[in-house]
Amino acid sequence: MELSAFFPGVWDKLNDTQRRALTAAASPRRLAQGELLHGAGAECLGLLALQRGRLRAFMLSEAGREITLYRLFERDICLFSASCMVRSLQFDISIEAERDSELLVISPEVYRRVMEQSAPLANYTNELMASRFSEVMWLVEQVLWKSFDRRLAAFLLEEAAIEGTSALKITHEIIANHLGSHREVVTRMLRYFQSEGMVRLSRGMVQLLDEEKLRRLQDGRA
Repeated sequence: MELSAFFPGVWDKLNDTQRRALTAAASPRRLAQGELLHGAGAECLGLLALQRGRLRAFMLSEAGREITLYRLFERDICLFSASCMVRSLQFDISIEAERDSELLVISPEVYRRVMEQSAPLANYTNELMASRFSEVMWLVEQVLWKSFDRRLAAFLLEEAAIEGTSALKITHEIIANHLGSHREVVTRMLRYFQSEGMVRLSRGMVQLLDEEKLRRLQDGRA
């Protein structure tokens, strides 16, 4: 996938020098599933343009608990891995591959220089940043105000939509990492869901049995 595909409506508004600069500054990377690309506290990596696969951006607490902030799919760009571009932004995240992935890593120095020269690229970047912040703020709202059973139901439904199946190959530990919880808490709630006929549990598997009931729970209508 060419770099231009990540900048719809913007690439053609850059001049030849700017396009060449960005292309030369984009380094290809391949990641195996589970590989950590960017750890909290690491140096400013650069913008990530995902060509294939899936990435997870998450935060890690001092106690070692994880919580997923957002996921990156094909054609997505991650800006928070290049937070050094924005002087007032202090956003320490980690990024790992949820699937085998191929991506481009764009030098933050070059990107910032071109962005300072191009109003369309600056506007596009600001829109991406605002969109990501909206996702993070939505997550904060869920954690603060939504009960865990509703958050878990929402996660299972979202995971089923992403994977295209109601048979989810996922461990309780991974679910806990996504939701910023403990494995034991997830296990107890999943067992409750099973007793209510919403899921069936087996080793490394969660089978959704009653998605409508999960939706009602997610929406607070259970």
